[in-house]
Amino acid sequence: MTWWEAVLIFIAGLWAGTINTVVGSGTLVTFPVLVTVGFPPVTATTSNAIGLISGTISGSIGYRRELAGQRGRVLRLGVASMIGATLGTVLLLSLPPKAFETIVPALIIFALVLVVVQPRLTAWLNARRENHKEHGGAAMWIGTLLVGIYGGYFTAAQGIMLIAIAGLFLSEPLQRLNALKNVLAAVVNTVAGIIYAFVAPVSWQVVAIIAVSSTVGGMIGAKIGRRFPPRVLRGVIVVVGLAAVVKLLLD
Repeated sequence: MTWWEAVLIFIAGLWAGTINTVVGSGTLVTFPVLVTVGFPPVTATTSNAIGLISGTISGSIGYRRELAGQRGRVLRLGVASMIGATLGTVLLLSLPPKAFETIVPALIIFALVLVVVQPRLTAWLNARRENHKEHGGAAMWIGTLLVGIYGGYFTAAQGIMLIAIAGLFLSEPLQRLNALKNVLAAVVNTVAGIIYAFVAPVSWQVVAIIAVSSTVGGMIGAKIGRRFPPRVLRGVIVVVGLAAVVKLLLD
């Protein structure tokens, strides 16, 4: 790894940590950068997932005020995220690398669509919130499980998916849902990262760089991330994500 590649990965991790805390989908910044500098897609995914663990945790800590009173909900849904992350990780490690390389462009495009429609989705969810169960019921648990499977396989945009599901089944302000999303995403990344560390190809240089930069980014996102223009965040995500799709298809 050259010095400029390390700097590029550091900047991507910083940006991803910030974006993950604010809206989710930071992987759509770090994953394309790792692929662009030459890492195989599976190694890029595993190294990115481990590296972003500290960033998701720091973002969760930054949102601790919004987590007040959600302990039972976090524990209940955290179990679903743990099981889902384990299943998704097993899928990633069981399927041949070629299958992952074939599926990933479609997953990135799907994630980019979610990023683009996120404002409309949020507005629609706000209009539907009424008479929901405290923990969202079985539907919320199953939805969290499915997102966990997706996150264990490919982490991009799992935060946006969690916000969408929580908005459907929970009656809470958006910032409290965002705090819940940060914790559940942290659970998925941690479970997947622990498994990857023992049985998957990992670049520990990348892990170290992203761990440091995403931690700083997570704190920035929790402090001032809400002030960033949402269109700028989404614009960067879309541009970088499309670049990754093009490179993967060309390769």
